[in-house]
Amino acid sequence: MTTTAIIEFFKQLAQEVIDVTITLFKVMIPIIIIIKVIEEMGGIVLLSQWLEPLMSTIGLPSELGLVWATTLATGIYAGLMVFVNLNIELTVAQVSILGTLMLIAHSLPVEAALAKRAGVSLWTTLVIRIGGSLLFAWLLHLTYQSTGALQQTAKVAWQPTLSTDQSYLAWALGQLESFVMIFIIISVLMFTLKVLKLLGIERLMAVLLSPLLKLLGISKEATNLTIIGVTLGLSFGGGLLINEAKKGHIPARDIFTAFMLLNLLHSLIEDTLLIMLIGADFNTIFWGRLIFSILLVALIAAALRVLDTKLCERYLYRAVR
Repeated sequence: MTTTAIIEFFKQLAQEVIDVTITLFKVMIPIIIIIKVIEEMGGIVLLSQWLEPLMSTIGLPSELGLVWATTLATGIYAGLMVFVNLNIELTVAQVSILGTLMLIAHSLPVEAALAKRAGVSLWTTLVIRIGGSLLFAWLLHLTYQSTGALQQTAKVAWQPTLSTDQSYLAWALGQLESFVMIFIIISVLMFTLKVLKLLGIERLMAVLLSPLLKLLGISKEATNLTIIGVTLGLSFGGGLLINEAKKGHIPARDIFTAFMLLNLLHSLIEDTLLIMLIGADFNTIFWGRLIFSILLVALIAAALRVLDTKLCERYLYRAVR
C-alpha cells in the first residue's frame, strides 16, 4: 500500500469509529442516567417484588428476583454484586438456571434501545429477551427436576469488588471509564473488520457459515457483524449493525433476524466466564444456550418467510434511514 492509501485507510477508519461511537453513546448515556434515577427511587426493588412469583416456577428462591431485576435494569456485573451479597446456598442446577436468565436478559433499557435504533420494535425485543430467558430457564428446571442432575452445592469462585465510594461523582467517573473502554474496543473492532475485508477472510467466513446463516435467514453482509455481537457483546455488534443499516447495505429483514440471534446469544466469551465463576455448569450456559438460541431463531426465520412482508414491516421491523 502506498502512503496515500494508508492515510486514506486510517481516515476512513477514524470516521467510521466516530460514527459508530456517537450512535452508541446517543442511546446509552441518556438511558444510563434514567436508570440511575430509577434505582435511587427504589424502582429496581419494586421490579424485584414483581418478579418474585416467577422465581418459584423455575425452581429458584424468591430472593433471587432482586438479582434478576438488577441484571435486567443495569447489567450482569451489578446482578452478580447483588447475588454474592445475598449469600444464599444454591445447587449447580439453580445457579445454572439463574445464569441463563442473566445471560439472555440483561441491560434491557440500553440494549433494547439499540435494537430499536436498528429498526427492531421494542416489544419484539422485550418478548424475545424476557420470554426466551424464562422459557429456557423453565425447560432447564424441568430437565434437572426429572433427571436429578447437578444437585451438588454450587461453589462461588469469585466475588466482584464493591466500591466503598458510593457518591454520584464516583458513579460518574465509573461510567466515564466504561465509555473510554467502549471507544477503544470499537476502534480495535473496526480496524480488525477492515483488515479482514482486505485479506479476504470476511468472505471465507461467510462461505463457511453460509449453511447456518441460510437456516437463520441472516445474509452474508451481516455475517461478521453478527459474529462480533455473539462473541463480544450486543452493544458492539449491534452498534455496527445500526451503522450498516443506515447505509442501506443490509436488508431490514436480515437486520431483524441478526438482532433476534444477538438478543439470545451475545457476549458468548466474557458473560459465560462471569456466570461460570458463580458456580454455573458450562455445558448448560454455553452449549445449552447456543443450541436453544439457534433453534428459536431458526423458528423465527421460518415464520418470517411465510409472513406477509408488509405485516412484518408494520409490527416487527422497519428500514433505518
